[in-house]
Amino acid sequence: MTFTLALRNLIHDKIRFLVTLVGVVFSIVLVSIQFGLYKGTESKILAVLDHTSADLWVTAREAPAFDDAALLDGREEYAALSLDGVKSVETLLATFGRWKRPNGGVTTVLMVGVHTSKEVVQPWNVVAGRVSDLALPESVIVDRAYAKKLGVTEVGQTAQVNDQQVRVVALTDGIRSFTTLPIIFVSMENMRSLLGIPTDRATFVQVHLKPGANVKDVQAALDAKLPEADVLTNAEFRARSVNHWMFGTGAGAALIMGAVLGLIVGMVIVAQTLYASANDHINEFATLRALGSSSSYIHKVILWQAILSAVIGFTIAIGLAYLVAAALADTSLRVLISPQMAALIFGITIVMCVISALSAIVKVTRIDPAMVFNR
Repeated sequence: MTFTLALRNLIHDKIRFLVTLVGVVFSIVLVSIQFGLYKGTESKILAVLDHTSADLWVTAREAPAFDDAALLDGREEYAALSLDGVKSVETLLATFGRWKRPNGGVTTVLMVGVHTSKEVVQPWNVVAGRVSDLALPESVIVDRAYAKKLGVTEVGQTAQVNDQQVRVVALTDGIRSFTTLPIIFVSMENMRSLLGIPTDRATFVQVHLKPGANVKDVQAALDAKLPEADVLTNAEFRARSVNHWMFGTGAGAALIMGAVLGLIVGMVIVAQTLYASANDHINEFATLRALGSSSSYIHKVILWQAILSAVIGFTIAIGLAYLVAAALADTSLRVLISPQMAALIFGITIVMCVISALSAIVKVTRIDPAMVFNR
């Protein structure tokens, strides 16, 4: 009965109900897009880290992120191999290069050096060409999202890196960086040649542990051996990279504030609508009280109105949010809305609308049942 009464109260004034839905939909679309942008941005920051399996990372001291680190001294690999719990180590290079387009013009690229003979870090989402060709001299792999920026659109085309010729042997799809700099995959050998990096130097050392080895114990032992470097677990390095780009630059705070603003707008509109509805039906609520209805019964009616507004508004909003995410799929503004995120946003919508109902509940709580006899 409370559900039926709530539904009738809600749709009695169709214009007001429409305004409520618009407010909820606007709020939830904004929240969904902001959260989706946050997760999309995070995925770009962690693009390479998500495709590695290292237990520990050795980086230059206070290196803020994967794509902003200096070269190590060169003894880190041997220091790690000297520890009992270490199974294997792999070096990794990630630094900037100067890319010259075939038709002229220069742009900065983030070059990632990988071992072509080992399954440590390999290019993924390959849509043309072969990863194995990366072992050939002068070979690089680029993402087609940056094709126009790099001046290459297909396998076999050539360009220059630091004034040395390179040839595109494969294209990937969807590998983007937070800084918008194109990510270029190169073999470790070719990258050292292109950039003049000595064979004993690397940007990172990835440490893989033996089964049963304690990560924290090995981390502490390696940290003691390498006072001039940082030894981080995979989770710690991921968190450092995200914190640097999302909060060090203010991008994350801006996205979160946008989501909070959306929630505030939605709460105000829903609260105003429910309060006005309660005020319009004040005599009906007084009659119910005079007939013996409890306060909790009337509160349930208002709460059902809030929940119905939330469910209908969320259903429309999440559909629109998925459409926006699909429309931005091939742009630099990646919006990721997972089923888990959608479920979280649904819960937020319910809470937002229930909190908004408090003003109406306070209004009807103060009703004097005797007022019905004065009409």
